[in-house]
Amino acid sequence: MIGGKGGRSAQKGEAAGGKNMAVSQASTEGQASAEGQASAEGQASAEGWAGTAEREVVEICRDLIRIDTTNTGDTETSTGERAAAEYVAAKLAEVGLKPLIRESAPGRTSVVVRYPGQAAPMGQPARGALLIHAHLDVVPANADEWSVHPFSGEIRDGYLWGRGAVDMKDFDAMVLALVRQWRRQGRVPPRDLVLVFTADEEAGGEYGSQFLANNHPGDFEGCTEGIGEVGGFSYTVSPDLRLYLIETAEKGLDWLRLHAKGRPGHGSMIHDDNAVTALAEAVARLGRHRFPVVVTDTARAFLDAVSDALGVEFDADNPEEAVAKLGMIAPIIGSTIRNTANPTRLAAGYKENVIPSRASATIDGRTLPGQADAFVTQLREVIGPDIEIEFVQRQPALETSFDGALVEAMAGALRAEDPGARAVPYMLSGGTDAKAFARLGIRCFGFSPLRLPPDLNFTALFHGIDERVPVEGLQFGVRVLDRFLSRC
Repeated sequence: MIGGKGGRSAQKGEAAGGKNMAVSQASTEGQASAEGQASAEGQASAEGWAGTAEREVVEICRDLIRIDTTNTGDTETSTGERAAAEYVAAKLAEVGLKPLIRESAPGRTSVVVRYPGQAAPMGQPARGALLIHAHLDVVPANADEWSVHPFSGEIRDGYLWGRGAVDMKDFDAMVLALVRQWRRQGRVPPRDLVLVFTADEEAGGEYGSQFLANNHPGDFEGCTEGIGEVGGFSYTVSPDLRLYLIETAEKGLDWLRLHAKGRPGHGSMIHDDNAVTALAEAVARLGRHRFPVVVTDTARAFLDAVSDALGVEFDADNPEEAVAKLGMIAPIIGSTIRNTANPTRLAAGYKENVIPSRASATIDGRTLPGQADAFVTQLREVIGPDIEIEFVQRQPALETSFDGALVEAMAGALRAEDPGARAVPYMLSGGTDAKAFARLGIRCFGFSPLRLPPDLNFTALFHGIDERVPVEGLQFGVRVLDRFLSRC
């Protein structure tokens, strides 16, 4: 997930300056309070504040994009997470919430806040809290490759452009804008909401979600369900029908390095024991390899639903036939019916005329639920017996069922804003912070709603060039979340 180091914006952190710094100074835990303000602002009627979140979401998303939070995978060269966290905490404190700054290492900063919900009726058990999580970091971006500067937050052609526009400062902004509106209106959610804005998601969450789950599990007390990124986006079937993909599963994270060893020597001589050659051959085999097809419950449910929507028969013995009809979402769905392993980095040697004794490659492995052990066996068969395997990170796949009151609330909120909406479950080919929170017993979904133009290649924008989000999509997301959280 981490590529080459991207360009830096001169505007880095400017949106988090000034008054926001007061949040970090509130206490050693960063507790920020603005208690008196909430009661005064809470006097405003819902009608008087109608539409505020729809206006503010664009401004907040733009501010966050302009804070360069590039995560290189190395704390020494990553940047901006503290500034973004302080910006978020200040926005929450302005409406009377009490955000906590959680810092795992200098600059690797997350924000946690609880928005108290309604008390349980007499004689009934209290409802579990709902976790809403979003990350603040982004992958690197090379400004020379973009049509606009990746940290400019430029609005053009109905889109807000910039690194993080869909991954995932759009959802950060939706949640912040809506919560601020609710607090001003004096609204109380039907259950406690635990809002978490994390660092380091793009490198596996060691300094963000994993740190929080390991060191501050009390922050999640009572949380039974959660929502996060890469779910609730539309896939247009026809002018009258859009499927909204709700993430109920995500593949496991299996980042690894392959190492080849050989006999060092002079580059001018014939050499039959070359580590670079051995590694290159293994990496080429792996990069071209297609792992066996395995259709999980989630994948089958999605392919059944999309086949029905498209009016075609789903052949369980040939799921790739159905995938091929999915157009721009085929790459992400096709990756959820098999394990995958993509080479992403190579390292070898130190001089042009020296054959090195060791060569290494980094592999982004992603495994289906229940397939982690099989993946290792398959990997060994492809690369051969002489290549060393070193796991850098291993996090398990997740899968839950597509049922229950929370799912009904998601589907209902989507239909209320888009009569052509049909909610369907799907598996994410990548991973999210849900992996850390699931360890705490939280049932996690991906639900960050966006209605997308039919011709937008949405999945290609993740970690890609010219990342952008429709302005109308942001506002749609706020309206859907408003309805969803009102009945969650």
